[in-house]
Formats: sequence, C-alpha cells, structure tokens
Amino acid sequence: MEQPFLFTADGPWIPIRDGNPTGMSLFMRHYTARERRKVFQFVGPGEKYVLLTADARALFVWRKFISDAGETGINCAVFRNEGSDAGRSSELIAAADELAWLRWPGERLYTYVDPGKVAHKRDPGRCFLKAGYRRCGTTKGGKLVFEKLPIAPITSSPPPA
Repeated sequence: MEQPFLFTADGPWIPIRDGNPTGMSLFMRHYTARERRKVFQFVGPGEKYVLLTADARALFVWRKFISDAGETGINCAVFRNEGSDAGRSSELIAAADELAWLRWPGERLYTYVDPGKVAHKRDPGRCFLKAGYRRCGTTKGGKLVFEKLPIAPITSSPPPA
C-alpha cells in the first residue's frame, strides 16, 4: 500500500522507519530484494538510517554493521530512484551523504553495485561516480565497490615564521 506524503522536508530526504509500507514497496522492486520472502523490515542488523523522498519515488538506506567483506564505514545498502522529482540520482546520493556525515561524522561511505543486476549501462555505478564516489575494488562475487571519503576539515594554522 502506497502512502503519499503531504509534507516537505529540508532537502530531498525524509527519515522513515525500517518496515514503512511505502519504503517496503520501493525496496521490493530493488534488485537485492528476495522474491517470495515475507519480510516486515527490509534493512539488516546494525545501525540504520532509512530515507524516502517526499514524493515517495526514491529510497536510500544507510547501514553501519560489521562487514563480512572487511569493508569499514557506512554502507549504502539500498538506493532506488523511480524518477523522483526531488532530483537526479547523483543529487539524491550527495544529499544522503550529507545526512550520513551528520549522523556519523568522519566515516567512510561505501556501496556495492552488481553490474549484472542493474539496468544495462555503459558504467554501472555511474550515479555514484557523479556524486563524488570512486571505484575502489571488486568483491569475490564480482560486485563493484565504490567509496566516498569525508572531506578533511579545514584548520587554520598560523603562517610559518
């Protein structure tokens, strides 16, 4: 069941709870969703931050957990944009990054992209690259790993004598 939102947020994202019916509906159309599995929550264990656009056409999930693959930082577990009016995918990702750094300051952000399961494109993960991520590896299973490192704060120091 879809739930249209009647309010706006400061920026494109509205925090929602894991298991929100609208978020669940978007998640079930993401390539990582398992068919024929009855789920009431769609984010795995660990700290989580689930975001939905005001028009309910894009979903973003941050997750902090202990990775079996040895990755550290905050994981973008789900990003799905079904044509949200809130912005291009790269703009939505960049806005979600800012929220992640407000919640987890100084953390590395990363995601996996399965090139065999995303819509055929010349560059799988292109929206993440446009949002400032860089490709940093490949998993044993063939997923591409992208990361975005926090910008170091500018500190003022006295000029050399």
